[in-house]
Amino acid sequence: MPEHADKKKRLSVYLDPDLMLLLADYADRRGKSRSLVAEAAIASFLTPDADERQEAATTRRLDRIDRSIQRLERDIGIANEAFAIFMRSWLTATPPLPVAAQAAAQTQGGQRYDRFLEALGRRLAGGPKLRQEVPEERE
Repeated sequence: MPEHADKKKRLSVYLDPDLMLLLADYADRRGKSRSLVAEAAIASFLTPDADERQEAATTRRLDRIDRSIQRLERDIGIANEAFAIFMRSWLTATPPLPVAAQAAAQTQGGQRYDRFLEALGRRLAGGPKLRQEVPEERE
């Protein structure tokens, strides 16, 4: 019986035991046959534009990471500046307490801090974030 040109050809290969385990594990996790996974890997390896596709995918990932880092830098900058403005205004406007009033102030400060933490928790859980209230920088 002659073989048809469109029929798949059989190939027998020897794999390192560790590589065979990786292949079997990958195929099992994907619910695919080992042969199908090996065929796709070989095709990807032999395709002339495989390097370009890999580079494009890597570039997209790096761009996404870069944008995330830029947002983090912006958010940290906002937080630092907000904290600095708050500390400057608080230290400027708050006179030192007399010794007799310090104990009561510490008690009241503890209560206020607890209320602050509750408000912070509510805002982080669902309220608007400061970074959303600050307009984006124009370059």
